[in-house]
Amino acid sequence: MTLGNEALLPPQRFPQIGDADDARLAIFGGSPVRRAPWPTYDKGAVFVHAEDEEAAIRAIRSHLYFRYDWRPMHETECGRLEAELCQYFGTAHALATSSGTTALALAIIAAGIPAGSAIALPGFTFVATPSAVILAGCKPVLIEVDENLHLDLADLRRRWTPDIKAILVVHMRGFAADMEALTSLAADMGVPVIEDAVPALGAELNGRKLGTFGLAGAFSTQSDKSLNSGEGGFLITNDGALFARAVVLSGAYEGRFRQHFPDAQPPVPTDLDLPLFSFRMDEIRAALLRAEMARLPVRLENFRANYEHVAAALQNVSEIAVRQPVAPGAYLGEALIFRVLCGDAEWFARALCREGIDARCFGSSQDCNVRVFWNWRFMFGTADVGAIKALLPNTSRHLDQAVDIPLSSTLSAADCDQLVQAVRKVAAASRRQNRRPSEPTAALR
Repeated sequence: MTLGNEALLPPQRFPQIGDADDARLAIFGGSPVRRAPWPTYDKGAVFVHAEDEEAAIRAIRSHLYFRYDWRPMHETECGRLEAELCQYFGTAHALATSSGTTALALAIIAAGIPAGSAIALPGFTFVATPSAVILAGCKPVLIEVDENLHLDLADLRRRWTPDIKAILVVHMRGFAADMEALTSLAADMGVPVIEDAVPALGAELNGRKLGTFGLAGAFSTQSDKSLNSGEGGFLITNDGALFARAVVLSGAYEGRFRQHFPDAQPPVPTDLDLPLFSFRMDEIRAALLRAEMARLPVRLENFRANYEHVAAALQNVSEIAVRQPVAPGAYLGEALIFRVLCGDAEWFARALCREGIDARCFGSSQDCNVRVFWNWRFMFGTADVGAIKALLPNTSRHLDQAVDIPLSSTLSAADCDQLVQAVRKVAAASRRQNRRPSEPTAALR
């Protein structure tokens, strides 16, 4: 287990490709840049420490796992976590939930968006975003994204109809959306903005934390997020009525919702005015998250240092275009995305994998990536993939070009340098045309 401090070491000189075997791609029998597994959460590369484990064990030994018990709210793990989240984000309310998806659905329902309404969201997002819209009884309307995979505001205006009752903006892969422009457009249209900040916990835009720009912000605490409880999430808001409805909807039944308002009359009359969805967080996860919050600034700094180190080293690689933020530093840094400008991005990603770097092409025909809208059969049924992609031609083109690489906060400086070396190596091979996109892929086997 590492404290992640290696990621804060000064940048190293990037290893150079030496002899012919080093220059030949591993996909063609050369030596890979690295042989150790690329660190990711599903391989155990997580930012969890002994103090975090002890906090979870303490909660287990209490035998009080349900978030509502005999104690006042401010003495429970969930209640304390929510108070700490309010302090961290500077918001009036926070509600711990069972997932980021349920936090999103609760925000939509509690905001009073009528069932059957259309909700606009970007065509590049995780499948949970449209799923949450459907869970809330509404209809997702997909909008194009630009070459940097940000919501295309001009396309949003073109596709606007009176049926759209909210904008669900996504800070996808930890990159901030243009919130000033989005909130201005939403004000013009008279609809609220809800932030899917699920993948961006701790990231900021111009000094303001993502999730605090809209009517409500939803976050995840799944294993690869900035705070890790395996599963979980929370929503934040300054709207007292929305918060109260979300509390009831999440499952604070038989008067338990009143525990959230010890000094005031709740804005909802009874807990039977709304349905009960049981989207609560439990005490064990809350205890783990509270302990992890003590080291959240360190983890965020690791993300940023690793990302800036790698992105700066790849800016001059002519074969790729590294994703650009809407403002300086407006990203988390938990993933590197670049577009392959010449050649086959799917092949580029496979070549990186053979060099020891976990990489995926979003648009790969061999990889049913859940972040690609044309794979969402629950929305499009049996329609032809080509016809689905034609609905958002720009987004489809950009995703077909895009390669995605996870950047764990536990990466060392050596890991980052090997990533840079691998990308440069594959790009150089592409430049030399050692392998054309039209060639057979037998060498991959």
